[in-house]
Amino acid sequence: MTHPPVADLKPEALPKGDLPAPGLPGAPSLPPPAPHQGPASVIGSAFTDAIVSGLLTGLLLLPLVGFRATESGSGPLGLTYRFGLVAVFAGIVAVLRLVLNLTVWRRGRKMKVSAGPSAFASLAQKASPALKPAFFSFAIAYPFLAILLSGGLSPSRYWVDLGIYVLTYVMLGWGLNIVVGLAGLLDLGYVAFYAVGAYTFALLSTSVPVNDFFAGHLGEGFWTAWSFWLCLPVSGLLAALWGVILGFPVLRLRGDYLAIVTLAFGEIIRLVLINWVSLTNGGAGISSIPPISFFGVPFNATDEGFAAKYGLDFDSMHRIIFLYFVILALAALTALVTIRLRQMPVGRAWEALREDEIACRSLGINTTLTKLTAFATGAMFGGFAGAFFAVRVRFVSPESFTFMESAVILAIVVLGGMGSQMGVAAAAILLIGGMEMLRNLSFLKASFLFGPDFDPSLYRMLIFGFAMVAVMVWRPRGLVSSRLPTIFLKERKAVSATLVKEGHG
Repeated sequence: MTHPPVADLKPEALPKGDLPAPGLPGAPSLPPPAPHQGPASVIGSAFTDAIVSGLLTGLLLLPLVGFRATESGSGPLGLTYRFGLVAVFAGIVAVLRLVLNLTVWRRGRKMKVSAGPSAFASLAQKASPALKPAFFSFAIAYPFLAILLSGGLSPSRYWVDLGIYVLTYVMLGWGLNIVVGLAGLLDLGYVAFYAVGAYTFALLSTSVPVNDFFAGHLGEGFWTAWSFWLCLPVSGLLAALWGVILGFPVLRLRGDYLAIVTLAFGEIIRLVLINWVSLTNGGAGISSIPPISFFGVPFNATDEGFAAKYGLDFDSMHRIIFLYFVILALAALTALVTIRLRQMPVGRAWEALREDEIACRSLGINTTLTKLTAFATGAMFGGFAGAFFAVRVRFVSPESFTFMESAVILAIVVLGGMGSQMGVAAAAILLIGGMEMLRNLSFLKASFLFGPDFDPSLYRMLIFGFAMVAVMVWRPRGLVSSRLPTIFLKERKAVSATLVKEGHG
């Protein structure tokens, strides 16, 4: 048996014994061997890269951070130089770059590939059944712990307000998790439903005709006392209706195109709120929203108030603590409904749509109805959160519903892990609570660090950006990267990272 000429065959098509020796005609060209770098060259290149990175950081931050215009009294603006702060930032970048070049980014470093889940993932999977009860138990006990550790009702005001603030974003994250995490529909305009719920409650609760109607049939003051409880479901249903209205035009869109359309929808809602002055009062917003009541019992110092009715000394913190438990109940309702829906056919259809829309269509699933139900359900919980925001602040304006709010909520879902409720809750606590705690880092204002004029809260978006980059590099599927299917055969197993769009995790 004779073989064809060697020159007519590709190297990979030849048997091992038929490959010509290097240097002969037709021999495959081999890449030159990579030069071996010793420890001294690796350390030298790492130091060079770190110094260059630090210098570039200093040059970029010099006009942004190094110069600051300050006003002293009624005089002209003065220029303050902060070259030391620029040097500190450049040094931090250089040190971090050096550490990464010597560890994670070191040339020739062999990556360890584990056959099974890591020890941390195994531990988290074993502890996951107890995390949700522990989280809700701590959430219930949180205001009492704040009162106990602060030394009274009034000193605990800041911590209870912080808990309300965090739980609001937990609820918003869980609502958006239905659209993004379960159905896989990228939504950048979720704040629009938040605004619809807030303005629905604000307009209804301050409406004079509605107040007069209930006053003539159910007595004076009825609408003021019960407006929140009656308007809460209306706000959610109207937001769900707007979710369906958004869903119809985007049924054929996916990915980036869907994100652009939802972003435009959020901006349209905000511009309507600004320009429809006769209805929304424009940029001035709506004020004098009635406060929340304890199911008809007002939180005031009168004889009919909450404190007098239950034999307590009047304190304004009673209303704040009640608001905390209201948002906790709304967040728990969101979590419970999401868990139940995931076990129903509509929830399984959401997950199928998230994994592969083409395969979902081939199985006979109505993707149109699936997308509309996802948008409507997520928007409904956004409307609930908006109504709570309006009754807590008692004032709404378009400035409260900007694109940045949608970006923060989406970042909470992505960083926490799409489809994971505990991951979203952890991300909301870290991002919202952690950023708020920057205000308490007063030791950074010491003269030997950043000086008395340093405000750490001004750098929250910088830290937020670093957190986003870090998570996307090391854990692209979020803090809780495991994804468990709702329906399984014989044994529940996590969905492989190679089968999802987010990649390894």
